[in-house]
Amino acid sequence: MALRTAGSVLVVFLWSVAVVLGQDGWSVKYTTQSICVLKGSTVELTCSYTYPSGYTVTTTFWFTKYNAVGLVSLSDDPDYKGRVTYRKDKENEHTLTITDLRESDSATYKFRFTDQTGKWRYTGEPGVTLSVTESGLQVKVTGGHQDKTLTCSTTCTLTDNPTYIWYKNGQHLDESTSPQYKDPVSSNYEDSYSCAVKGHEDLHSPAVCVQGQDCNRVSYTKRTICALKGSSVNISCTYFSLYNITSSLWFSPKQSDSWRDELIPEDLTTDPGYAGRVEFVGEKERGQSTVRITDLREEDSAEYKFIFNTQTSRWGHSFPGTTLTVTDLRVKVTPATEAGKRTLTCITTCTLTDNPTYIWYQNGHKVKEDTSRLDSDSFSDADSYSCAVKGHEDLLSPAVCQKCWSVTYTHQSICALKGTTVDISCSYTYPSYHEIKKAFWFTKWSGRDPEDLSSVPGYEGHIEYLGDKESDCTLRITDLRLSDSAGYRFRLITSGEMVAGSPVSLTVSDVVLEMDPTSVSDRENVTLRCRTNCTLDPITVYSWYKNGQPIPNSNTSSPVYILFSVSSEDTGRYSCSVEGHEDLPSAEEPLTVTYGPKNTSVSVSPSGGIVEGSSVTLTCSSDANPPVDIYTWYKKNVTSPKASGQSYSITNISSEDRGEYYCEASNIKGTETSIPVHINVMLNPAAVFPWVPVMGVGAVLTAGALLLTIYCTLKRRYTGESDATTDTQSVHPDCNSDTYTGLNMRTMSPDYDSLASVHSDPNSNKCTSLKKNTRSPE
Repeated sequence: MALRTAGSVLVVFLWSVAVVLGQDGWSVKYTTQSICVLKGSTVELTCSYTYPSGYTVTTTFWFTKYNAVGLVSLSDDPDYKGRVTYRKDKENEHTLTITDLRESDSATYKFRFTDQTGKWRYTGEPGVTLSVTESGLQVKVTGGHQDKTLTCSTTCTLTDNPTYIWYKNGQHLDESTSPQYKDPVSSNYEDSYSCAVKGHEDLHSPAVCVQGQDCNRVSYTKRTICALKGSSVNISCTYFSLYNITSSLWFSPKQSDSWRDELIPEDLTTDPGYAGRVEFVGEKERGQSTVRITDLREEDSAEYKFIFNTQTSRWGHSFPGTTLTVTDLRVKVTPATEAGKRTLTCITTCTLTDNPTYIWYQNGHKVKEDTSRLDSDSFSDADSYSCAVKGHEDLLSPAVCQKCWSVTYTHQSICALKGTTVDISCSYTYPSYHEIKKAFWFTKWSGRDPEDLSSVPGYEGHIEYLGDKESDCTLRITDLRLSDSAGYRFRLITSGEMVAGSPVSLTVSDVVLEMDPTSVSDRENVTLRCRTNCTLDPITVYSWYKNGQPIPNSNTSSPVYILFSVSSEDTGRYSCSVEGHEDLPSAEEPLTVTYGPKNTSVSVSPSGGIVEGSSVTLTCSSDANPPVDIYTWYKKNVTSPKASGQSYSITNISSEDRGEYYCEASNIKGTETSIPVHINVMLNPAAVFPWVPVMGVGAVLTAGALLLTIYCTLKRRYTGESDATTDTQSVHPDCNSDTYTGLNMRTMSPDYDSLASVHSDPNSNKCTSLKKNTRSPE
C-alpha cells in the first residue's frame, strides 16, 4: 500500500499481519487491517484473492455501502466521483486508489469478486478500516506564559511512524519522529509556527501564533487546486501583519529565472507568460487576497504564493503556497473485459476540485450527465463521443470514434483583434458509404434548423468557407467586428445523416490601454497596462506610444510599462499595440502630471536705467500645473510682503526703493522663490543741478568779457595815454552803448533773469566782469 500526494510520492510498506479469510478455496487477503492518513492525500488499498480452479472471475470491485439494488461499487458512488481508480497489478491482485482524501472517506473498505455465471460471489471480510484525519494536521500550543510546548497533532495515529517537520514563519526549523517539538518555545509576538509530515510537505498545518492571538502569517484557502485547461481559477489566502503593510503581491517561484533578482519575487501581473490573464479580486486591505488566472494553460501548473511587505521586512515568501495543476479532458477507452464489455471514461491528470459534474456528448449532442464513465451498452463504434465538465461546456475533450461521425476543431476557443482576419480550423470524418449533401457554419438557430452564415445579413463578403468535401471545414472571417464574438459550429449533412460539431468560442477584442493613475504628482510612478478582453496567443512584443509617436526603446515582452519618476515632460496621450498589429493601436489615454512652481523668475520693465521719480514694473513668471494661483512680492531684508499678484508696479520711485526684489509663486503642489533682482535708482540731474542747462550761455558770456578787456587795453596803448597829462580825458567803454547791449541776456530772453547785468563801474576805468546769480538746489 502506498500514500501519495500531488507533487510528491511517499511509498509506505505496511508489514502488518495480512488478513486472510475464506473457505473452500475462496479467500481475500488484505495487506493491512487499518490505516490513518492525512486529509488531502492519496491512499492505495491492496489485496489479493483466490478462487477454486474451474471458475473464471469476471467482476471485481471495492465498496463501502449498499443501496436498494445491492452493493455499490466505489467507481459508481457519486461521493467518490473522479477520485477512485481500480488497478489489476498481477494475477489475482487488486489495488484501490483514492485521491484527495476527505474526512467523509473514513470507512471500512471491502473487496468483492464474482465468477462468470454470477452465481458465485465472494466478499473479503472484515475489510480495511481507513481513518482520514479531521482538518489535517494541527499545531497545539500548551504551557505557561513564557515557555510553550508545540505538538503536531492528528485525530488518529498516522501509519508507519512518520517524520514531522517544523516551520517557524514558514522557514524549515527541525525534523523529528516525535510529533512534539523538541524544545520549549519562548517567542516574540511576531512568530508563527506550523508542521508537516515528511513526504507530504504540501499538506502543512495552518500557522499558529505562540504568543497572543495575532502574529505575522499567511494562510491559503486551498493548498492544492486542479483546474481545466482554458478555464479560470481563483487562488485565495488570508493574512495578518502586526505592522503597516506597504505593498503586497502574488508570485510563482517557478518564474524566478525571469526575475531581475532571483531572491526578490516579482508581481505575477508583470510576467509576460501571464500577460492579460491575471487580475486581483477581493479586498486586500481586510486581510484577504485573491488572484484570478484566466485562460489556463498547462504551463501554468505551479505553486503560487502571496507576500506582503512592511517598512522593515517581507512576509510570506517562505510559507507554502497553493499548488495549481492544470489538466485537459480526454476520453479513455477501456479494453474489453472477458465478458466483452468496454467503458469510456472522462479522465484528467489530476482530481478536479469541487467534485464536478461530467457531461457526455454523442456526435456533438448531449446524451448523459452525472457520470465520468460510459459503459459499452451506452455507446457504439459508429458514433463519436466527447465529454465536458458542467459549467465548462465550451471545453470539450477531443472526440473519440472508430467508424464514426466526428467534427474536430484545432482550437476550442479563439481570441482575435478587431479589424483582423481569423481562420477557424476544422476537420471532420463520416462513414465512407455516405455522400455529402451540404456543409456550412452557423451561430444561431431558426426554429429547429440552424442558419447558414452565408445567408445571414451582414456576413456577405465577410466570411469565406475554405473547406472541401473530404475532411477540411475551415472557416475564414475577415475584418472582424466586436459583434462577431459568438459560438461558431460546423454542420455536415450527408445522404443518410447530419452532424454538428460543438461550438468554437470566438472572442473579438480591441486593444485597451489602462493607466494607473491618470493624474500624478511630479516624481511619482505611472503604470501602463496593455490588455485585450481575451488572451491573444502568442504575444511576444508590446509597443508603446506617446502622442502617436513610438516611445524610444520602449518595446517590451510584458504587457506592463512603467513610467518612473515622471515629470512635466511626460504629460501627453499614451497608447499601445501588440506585435503584428501595430496598425491597430489602442485608444489614447491622457496623462496629467501635476507639479509645483519651477523655473520661477522676475523680469523688470523698463529694462534700462531707472531714474528717481519714474515708474517700474516687476513681473513674475513660473511653470506649474495647476497654474500658480498666488504670487507674493518681497524686498530683501524686509519681513512683510510688498505686494501680491503676478505683477508689481512702483510709481514715483525714489532712492528709498533701491534694493533686491523677489517673488514667491505657489499652487496646491508647492512653492518656489525666484532669484532676487537688483533695482538701482539713479538721481535726476535736472533736480539736483538746476543751472546745468545754462552752462553753455555762461561760457559765451565769459568769452565776451575776455574780448572786451583785451580791446580796452589795446585801444589805450594806441592813443598814447600819459600819466603826466592830467587834462587828458580817460576813455572808458560805455557798457550801456549799443556795442554792449547785445551781450545783455535780459534783453534777449527772460529765461536768463538769473544772469547779472553788464554795467560800468564809475569808480573804475575797467568794465565790470560778468557775473551770474546762483540758485540753491531745491
